[in-house]
Amino acid sequence: MALSLAISPCPNDTFVFHALVHGRVPGAPPVEVTYADVDVTNTAAERGAFDLVKVSYAALPWLLDDYHLLPCGGALGRGCGPLVLTGGGGTPGADLSGATVAVPGDRTTAYLLFRLWTAERPPARIEVVPFHEIMPGVAAGRYDAGLVIHEARFTYPRHGLTALVDLGEWWEADTGLPIPLGAILARRGAVDPEVAAGWIRESVRQAWADPDASRDYVLHHAQEMEPDVVDRHIGLYVNEFTADLGVDGLAAVTALLDRAADAGLTPQTSSSRATAWTS
Repeated sequence: MALSLAISPCPNDTFVFHALVHGRVPGAPPVEVTYADVDVTNTAAERGAFDLVKVSYAALPWLLDDYHLLPCGGALGRGCGPLVLTGGGGTPGADLSGATVAVPGDRTTAYLLFRLWTAERPPARIEVVPFHEIMPGVAAGRYDAGLVIHEARFTYPRHGLTALVDLGEWWEADTGLPIPLGAILARRGAVDPEVAAGWIRESVRQAWADPDASRDYVLHHAQEMEPDVVDRHIGLYVNEFTADLGVDGLAAVTALLDRAADAGLTPQTSSSRATAWTS
């Protein structure tokens, strides 16, 4: 029976999962893959739509009853956080009071970090906008500011935009921990999490051992990204935490969800569930 997998078309995901998707991981079953933005997969995971699925860490409180968090394959690191971009000119000040801010999804980690950052600041008006429309929309003046992540870190100056705040820098300075962005989950009862983690680690190992093997596949799904941007994207988001979250990675996830729950932004995640995330 085929394994259903949902990941984004972003270079970090296609690079990491190339070997698994293409039947190059010994012992792994055939894979039926769906490519979708993380805001889509967050919602699909609530319906139990996939055996393995990439979601936002911010969505975990709604998903851990039905899924195991795998300790590998996701996106977590340093210097890779979301940016709040503005277009200059009449853009509101740093507090964004009364501003209209475009965000890529209401359960994305980027938006959760934004809400934690703005917790003691005057409120902004929020609009959920497809990710690819955010920077053009800010540049055209449809939104006062936009919340972006991934390749936008490298390309936003082309749109004439300015980074108002790097939420990753804020998070790291405040916590000393890496930034938890995207998680890989295994649906309970559908796949053994230890076995699935082994498949993913082998896929990561092969990706690092032979980066050229996945090149055409990654570029095909990279949404017209230039090869240089693709390389920088992979270099930033595929790192030691991709192979294993480790102590620091799990501490970052715990800190994010504890802060969010304490602020009333997400449901509380029980300590017993927290210790069982990767079991």
